[in-house]
Amino acid sequence: MNGEERIASLFSRIVGDWRVQVNFPLANLTTFRIGGPAAYVVTPSHIDELKEIMAVCREYDLKSLVLGKGSNILASDEGFQGVIIRLDSDFRKVRFQDLIVEAECGVTLSALAKMLAEKGLGGLEFASGIPGTLGGAVYMNAGAYGGEMKDIIQEVTVVDMLGKIKHLDRSELQLGYRSSILQRKSWIVIKAILQMEKKDPALIKERMRELAEQRNAKQPVEMPSAGSVFKRPEGHYVGPMIEQAGLKGYQVGGAMVSPKHAGFIVNAGGATCQDVLQLIRVIQKKIKEQFQVELIPEIRYLTPRGLDVIR
Repeated sequence: MNGEERIASLFSRIVGDWRVQVNFPLANLTTFRIGGPAAYVVTPSHIDELKEIMAVCREYDLKSLVLGKGSNILASDEGFQGVIIRLDSDFRKVRFQDLIVEAECGVTLSALAKMLAEKGLGGLEFASGIPGTLGGAVYMNAGAYGGEMKDIIQEVTVVDMLGKIKHLDRSELQLGYRSSILQRKSWIVIKAILQMEKKDPALIKERMRELAEQRNAKQPVEMPSAGSVFKRPEGHYVGPMIEQAGLKGYQVGGAMVSPKHAGFIVNAGGATCQDVLQLIRVIQKKIKEQFQVELIPEIRYLTPRGLDVIR
C-alpha cells in the first residue's frame, strides 16, 4: 500500500468508503467548472468525524480546505495537493427561536432564505440568489443589493485546526467588505446564529422575486462563472468601466468577459485557470491605463498548496 492509498484508507475508516474520493476533479466542485484534481475529497457526517479528519491532516502534514458550492473559487489547472472537506447534506440543520435563527454551515443561502420567508423572518432577502452555502457566505461576508452577512450575524461557531471549538461574536469576526478574520485563520465554520426581523411573508417573497428578476436579467446566471470577479473600487462601478474600455465579450481561450455583465468572467467552453488569470490581467491593465483604477479580484484562487489571492 503506497502513501496515497494509506491516507485514503484512514479517511475511509472514519467516514466510509463512499465518502472518500481520490484525485477528484475540482471542475466538478466549482461553479466555474474549472480545476484539476484534488488529492482527496472527504465528506464527514458529523463534527466528530470532522475532527478525526483534521487529526489525519495534522499527522500527515496535509493541507485542507472546506469547500461548499465552490461559487467564489478559481481552481488551479494543477489541482489541489491536499484534502477538500465537504460539509454537505449532514450540516444543514436550521433551528428557529423567535427572531433568532441557528443554521449550520452546509445549508444553501437560497434554501435558508426560503425557510425564513415562510416564517416571516426578514433580513436575508439580499442573499437569496447567491449560489453558495452559509459557511462560505460567512467566510466572505457575502453581500448583494445593499445587504451583507454582517448585518444579521450575531455569533459563529468554528473549529480550529486542533479540533477545538470556538464561539466568535460579530466584532471578533472582523467583518469587512468581502472579508473576515476567517480568511486569515485556519478555522472551519460550523454554524452561525443570525438575528432576523419580523416581516410580512408576502413582502419578503415579493422582494426575493424582484431580486431574482434583476439577477436573471442582468447577470450571466446561465453560464459557468465564479460571480463578480472584482471588488468594487470606491467611487466606481466595475462593469461599466470594463464595458467602456471595450472589453465586453473579450475572450482569452475559453474565458470570456460576459456580454451580459462585464463584471463577470464566464467559462464559454473549455476555459482553463490560466485563461481566466490571463484575462483578469488584461482587464486590470486596461482599466489602470484608461481610468487609473486598480481592480482587485474578490474571487479566491485555489492553488495546489491552498487558497491564495490573485495578484
